Amino acid sequence: MRPGATTFGRPLPLGGTIGVAAAASPYDARSDIERGVAWWESHGYRVKLAPGVFDRDDYVAGDPRRRAGDLASLFADPEVDVVQALQGGYGSAETIPHLDVDVVAANPKPFVGYSDITALHVALQRRAGLATVYGYGLVGVGGRETSEFSRTRLLDVLTNGGAGAVPRDPDDPYVRTIVGGTVTAPLVGGCLWLVLQTMGTPWEIDLDGAIFFFEDYKAPPYYVDGMLTQLAQAGKLDGVAGVVVGDMAGCDWGDLRQSSDWRASRSIEDVLELHLERLGVPAIYKLPLGHGKHLASLPLGVRCTLAADTGSLSVDEPAFRRDSQGEKDEQAVA
Repeated sequence: MRPGATTFGRPLPLGGTIGVAAAASPYDARSDIERGVAWWESHGYRVKLAPGVFDRDDYVAGDPRRRAGDLASLFADPEVDVVQALQGGYGSAETIPHLDVDVVAANPKPFVGYSDITALHVALQRRAGLATVYGYGLVGVGGRETSEFSRTRLLDVLTNGGAGAVPRDPDDPYVRTIVGGTVTAPLVGGCLWLVLQTMGTPWEIDLDGAIFFFEDYKAPPYYVDGMLTQLAQAGKLDGVAGVVVGDMAGCDWGDLRQSSDWRASRSIEDVLELHLERLGVPAIYKLPLGHGKHLASLPLGVRCTLAADTGSLSVDEPAFRRDSQGEKDEQAVA
C-alpha cells in the first residue's frame, strides 16, 4: 500500500454544517469562537459546536478521551458536513489512542486543521485512509489578522476539493527551487515538529514514494537541522519522491535571538539546502503553507505534481468526491 488517501468524503454543500471540536489547545477568549462562528454564518453555513469545545485543562482543551469522543461524534453526526478543529496549539496527539477510527472510516468527511492538528492528519490518513485539509481551524477563520486570501482559499478547497495549482503568496510570489525536477505522488506531512511526534507510534508517518510537505513556526535553524537529521537517520527520507517546504515563519535565528549568537551561523535556507540537496529529489521552498501571513489550505493524502523548476505544486485530484459518501479509491490501495 502506497502512502496517500484511500477514502474520501463529500465536499461542503451550500448551507452545510461545520462541526467543531477542540482537539488540542483551548480557546483564549470566548469571542475567538464567536468570531469564527459569525464568519461561517455570514457565508450561509451553520456551525455545530461539540459539547466539550469550551473545556479547559491548563494548556489543553480538557480530557483527551472527551476530545477524541467529540471528534468521533462529529464524524458520526449526519447533520455535520465538515469537521473542523477549534485550533492548534498542543495536545492533539493525546487524543489518537482514544479515537474511534472505525467511526471515522465509516463516516468519512472533510477534516480541517493545521499546526498541532498535524498529528491527527497523519493518524487519520494512516489508520482510516482519509483525505484531509491542512487549513485554519475555527479560531483562525475568525481571526482579526487572518487574510481574505486565506479564508477564500479554505472555502474553495472545502467546496470544490482543491484540485489545481496551489496559489503563491499574494504579497510575495517568489518560490525558491532547491532541487529541480518534476514528480507526481501523494502529498503527506504537516508541521515538522508534529511529524516527529508520530515516530515510534502505530501511526508513524509513511514517506516512501510520497511528496513530503512540512513547515514550522519559531523553530530556529538548529532545531530544524535536528528534526531533519532525526528523520534522515530513521530512514524516513530515503524513499521520498519530492519535498515541499512551506512557510518557516520566525525560524531564522535572528528572528528569535541576537544575531551574534553562535547558533545564528546557519540560516534556515542553509539548513534546508544541507538536508534536501543530498536527497536528489525535486524540492521547493516558500509556498504560503504554514504560520505566515497567508495560508493556502492544502489537501493532504491526494496525488499532486511538484514541478520544482518552476516552483509550482498542483493538486491533481480533488480531496473530496461528490458522487458517493466514503468513496474508496481502488487505485490507491493497489
